[in-house]
Amino acid sequence: MVLRQDWSRHPCPIARTLDVVGDPWVLLVLREALLGATKFDEFRTTLQVADNVLSKRLAMMVDEGLLTKAPYKGRQRTHDQYLITEAGADLLPVLNALAHWGENHTDPPRRHTAMWIDHNGHTSTSATECSTCGEELTSANRTYKRQWVAP
Repeated sequence: MVLRQDWSRHPCPIARTLDVVGDPWVLLVLREALLGATKFDEFRTTLQVADNVLSKRLAMMVDEGLLTKAPYKGRQRTHDQYLITEAGADLLPVLNALAHWGENHTDPPRRHTAMWIDHNGHTSTSATECSTCGEELTSANRTYKRQWVAP
């Protein structure tokens, strides 16, 4: 049984976007990449995902241009690291919107605060405009940080 259709050629841009990022694991991997994860083991440990699931998602995300794969020298051999691309980083406002909705409409066991940090070190509660200096935030001049707090 086919669980979903191929929407890659659909005229609707939302459908085409969902064809790439509609899998929840993709958005969770992106979240971790935006937080600085680059290595397979970092993604696996943080997300607690099976190796085969993670391998498939990382390969798809590289194919779709959300991540790039680059070799790095491990202790005994060369491994791949996964670096976020501009296309992947441009999904930060989407993750921001999902986090905002989740904070307002779900009851978490623990809460976290999301902060975006611009290249000047200012913190912002918005992913699109620095709430400190008003500068437009783009994938090139912002990073994402989360901090867990008690409910």
